[in-house]
Amino acid sequence: MTSRETPLSSTRRSVLRGAGVVLATTATTAATTAGAHARPAVRPSAATPPLPRTPFTLGVASGDPEPDGFVLWTRLALEPLADDGRGAMPARRYDVKWEIGTDDRMRRVVRRGTVSAGPETAHAVHVEVTGLNPGREYWYRFRVGRWTSETGRTLSAPARGVMPSSLAMSFVSCSQFEHGWFTAYRRLAEDRPDLVLHLGDYQYEYAQGDYVADSGNVRDHRGPETVDLAGYRQRYAQYRTDPDLRAAHAVAPWLAVFDDHEVDNNWARFTPEHPEDQAGFRQRRRAAFRAYYENQPLRRTSMPHGPYIQAYRRRHWGELATFHVLDTRQFRDDQACDDGYDACPAASDPKRSITGATQEAWLLDGFRESRARWDLISQQVFFAQRDSDAGPNTVTSMDAWDGYTASRDRITKGFVDAGVRNPVVLTGDVHAHWGSDLYDDYAADSPRTVGSELVTSSITSGGDGYDSPTGEHPWFPQNPNLRFWTNLRGYVNTTITPDSLSADYRVVPKVSVKDQPALTRATYAIEDRRPGLQQVSSTPVPSPLRAATPRSDAEIIRDTIGTAGTV
Repeated sequence: MTSRETPLSSTRRSVLRGAGVVLATTATTAATTAGAHARPAVRPSAATPPLPRTPFTLGVASGDPEPDGFVLWTRLALEPLADDGRGAMPARRYDVKWEIGTDDRMRRVVRRGTVSAGPETAHAVHVEVTGLNPGREYWYRFRVGRWTSETGRTLSAPARGVMPSSLAMSFVSCSQFEHGWFTAYRRLAEDRPDLVLHLGDYQYEYAQGDYVADSGNVRDHRGPETVDLAGYRQRYAQYRTDPDLRAAHAVAPWLAVFDDHEVDNNWARFTPEHPEDQAGFRQRRRAAFRAYYENQPLRRTSMPHGPYIQAYRRRHWGELATFHVLDTRQFRDDQACDDGYDACPAASDPKRSITGATQEAWLLDGFRESRARWDLISQQVFFAQRDSDAGPNTVTSMDAWDGYTASRDRITKGFVDAGVRNPVVLTGDVHAHWGSDLYDDYAADSPRTVGSELVTSSITSGGDGYDSPTGEHPWFPQNPNLRFWTNLRGYVNTTITPDSLSADYRVVPKVSVKDQPALTRATYAIEDRRPGLQQVSSTPVPSPLRAATPRSDAEIIRDTIGTAGTV
């Protein structure tokens, strides 16, 4: 891969900085090249034929912002759904030009360069840009021959040592293409956040019709279940043909991390969902991680090596917020008691971990070193306790932190002992909005509230949901930590300031119908140095937009537990 950059300032200082600060990479793994700067297999030349139509069918994206820059992404595909996963691109390299400007019309370009994209990476491009000003809004675009991409908006992070006045951050999870229209992504883009956090299940591996929502599937997956590189590449391309998803990528930088469906439902370390798939699972992980990197705006530090990928990482938004982005799949012990909900003694085994020892130590070190006003533990599965049994037993999900209570206790004790000022866990996975307080001891008669958890519903997964006018779930009586719930689809918008964190639970009444509105179902706030959620407002969905049939408690519990096998 090659990169050529032209800084547009001619001072000696800027030229010296620009000569070494912009790195451009295309997605690759150890299986295809020895390193990021390996000699291209095929070089572009004057003989390379022009592309007959635009190759920018998958949109543009940016991610992993730092004070001096970010990652820019695109991937060339003439026919996104081609079965070979390469988008019907010729087996040649193409020079992709990129530009960064300070306005949305690109009238003042402040940085530009060229990167070579080739067939070994399905013509994916990652450009790591540095040398920009901190805390600034930028726009960017790509060109190949006579074709120009759409223009994306992005931001550099504020400098360390600076306390920003606010951060508008949205977080999302679980977008099953078949289950509904990605309207929630479109509404998120219209809300224009500064940063988007994606907590996993960006795509689903199932073949057409294998996973059907109660409200029916509105469209179909292309191809069989994804198990090889061509299949994963094709599936990502299909998702990125959705204009609403492309709009969400183009509006702001993303921090993205995977959960299970980017590989296989409910996988853990090298254990697949079905034991009969064990022999080929290492190769499947290799293919899944490679395709994930190729299709997300990730830094070279996340470039996969065989069946391994560095996904957990830390990003700072000045002194206002630190994001501790976790990987709760790659290093976890297998779920206890055959997964599902259970009163399982193994769940409390101190030797079992959801993060692995190395990642746990990294996280605890981060707590001790943090000086941020808000520490946001950004991860995949429910952190607080959710006991499904109204009697004396504790029956919980083995696929959540409830299935690894010693891990949860160590992390909780870690941020308490480190004196973390405002710990907040951000979660996806469960296809419903939840809000919870975090306790130091869930079994105590008078537990202490030591933090808060905000859980986003799915973009579409589960199909059309339903609302509770009270915002309560039948499990609330035996779980006093739980504060809010609705089974509608959507996302969460947060406004983070030095004094408070406010969370708007945004909902879409139906995902089986296009172009629905997004409503703020409830708003909760966390005040600086006061752990726990405080309700600001609650606005049940108006009756004309609600599900026609109210659900009984038994039906709600059935839906919640039933979701656990496919989330």
